[in-house]
Amino acid sequence: MAMGSFSKRWYLKEHQRIHSGDPTHRCLVCDKIFLQAGDLRKHQRTHTGETPYSCPHCDKSFAQSGGLRNHIRTHTGETPYRCEDCGKRFSQSVHLKKHVRIHTGETPYHCDVCGRSFKRGDTFKIHQRVHTGENPYQCSECNKKFSHLGSLKLHQRVHTRETPYHCTVCGKSFSQSGTLKKHKRIHTGERPFICQVCGKAFTQLPHLKSHLKVHNKKA
Repeated sequence: MAMGSFSKRWYLKEHQRIHSGDPTHRCLVCDKIFLQAGDLRKHQRTHTGETPYSCPHCDKSFAQSGGLRNHIRTHTGETPYRCEDCGKRFSQSVHLKKHVRIHTGETPYHCDVCGRSFKRGDTFKIHQRVHTGENPYQCSECNKKFSHLGSLKLHQRVHTRETPYHCTVCGKSFSQSGTLKKHKRIHTGERPFICQVCGKAFTQLPHLKSHLKVHNKKA
């Protein structure tokens, strides 16, 4: 293959550093080194906070043009990345990559403490808090802390008295979806928790556990 041509000797010199491994461009803040001056300029924005790429639809701006392109798709609805297995489409390649793991079963994030594996990095990060005891989300009302945001939001309904889950049969409302699911069994008659000793069935797990004590006493 013929060598690519360059209009200026400077561009040729910059290109040759890719092959020679000569990293001459160094960040004065963190000492990170780059092969090309353009890459260094992009990196320096992480220190300066410069965001020269502005969205024409809203007031958001970005440090790199790629970030702006991804963001604009939230306005245009463009979804150029398509899953070959199910046809679902995504606005960003990283979202497609995460989705594909549903089909492949790939779990690239491994916990060194308990050995569990996860498909997504954010789920893995939340799991690690089980071992570290980290609770970064704090309730502003009572200062109680939680390991992930979802738990904090559920807890805050204790203070706000918000009950967004409504029973379509009797109209009763609940703060959590799980509580509504349990309540619905009153209307449906569903008893999913079955005693393996006598076959008696219950609507809730705590009721089954209380029942099992009867058998334990007889044993």
